[in-house]
Amino acid sequence: MRIPKTEMQLLYSIKVQTAKGNRDNISRTKAYEQFFNVHPEIQWSFLAGMVSRNAGWNMCDLEGIWFSHLLSSKYRLQLFLTYEEANWRIFQDAYPQLLLYHYSTKYGRPLFHLCHYFFITKFMTNQWKSFWKHRNHEKLVTALIINEQNIIEKPVIKKQSFVFHSLLFLLQDWMHFSTVLFPTCNGKLYGSSVSHFRNIDERINLGKKLANLLFSKELFPLFHEFSCRTEPTGARFDYEQYRKRPRYHETPMLRGVYPIIHHKAEKIEQWDSNKKIKKEWFIKPKWEEDPMLTDWYDHKQKQLHTAVMVKNWFFNKMTNREGID
Repeated sequence: MRIPKTEMQLLYSIKVQTAKGNRDNISRTKAYEQFFNVHPEIQWSFLAGMVSRNAGWNMCDLEGIWFSHLLSSKYRLQLFLTYEEANWRIFQDAYPQLLLYHYSTKYGRPLFHLCHYFFITKFMTNQWKSFWKHRNHEKLVTALIINEQNIIEKPVIKKQSFVFHSLLFLLQDWMHFSTVLFPTCNGKLYGSSVSHFRNIDERINLGKKLANLLFSKELFPLFHEFSCRTEPTGARFDYEQYRKRPRYHETPMLRGVYPIIHHKAEKIEQWDSNKKIKKEWFIKPKWEEDPMLTDWYDHKQKQLHTAVMVKNWFFNKMTNREGID
């Protein structure tokens, strides 16, 4: 079936814009948050931007003054590439969806029949069509969370199982890799974490909890203020500068330490073709913890610093013993 020339041009434009936005973590973060500022009704784009900031901080932690003493360079590189691939895949799938919605609003008619040109699942195609008619904002956010976690489940989480099963990753609680932080310009930190990162149900539940927190009436203005005022660099100084006692550049800026990774844009497997959509994925999550994580963060930082000092002490002691022998 031939499509109109105008739609062919639109497909090309979306492909170019997606490639430009998907260059690295910084470009992804900016693309998500800029989209939200144009279309605040698409709440997932702001959630994606704030989660992308966390991915950048985690990436840059690996080359900071603390983790570089704890983890081997080989393992740090593998962790970075795993984060990078997961976030690249999510953007490659989600951003064309966002742009199709943008152009649908621009031209005043739904363009979601073009979804299959970007290998977007039937599940999400139907969700966008439903949103266009009924404007169920919360359902769309949840659907996008479900979709993107399934997008990375097989090619990243399952494929890189040796990373997620390693002893080092099992220590993620104090490494705070599985915690997502939402900073504010008053220095306070909020967020939530997942204890079983490899479990897709747990990751989806985390996404829903984060969405509820991000768009809570009391806190959303604070999070949005942080986003508007703070240029993403990947360094934790992005938000530590607002603390009462800010740390000074303990982690580097992302573009100062990592090259552009060129991914292969392969055909994306349609996960929904052989997997059942669980009803519980759409159920509202229950909060069981305090979302205020300011004190928790300070405690985790102290644990990290102590771990590095203990390792250095042990290493120096063993080195001195070998020298004596």
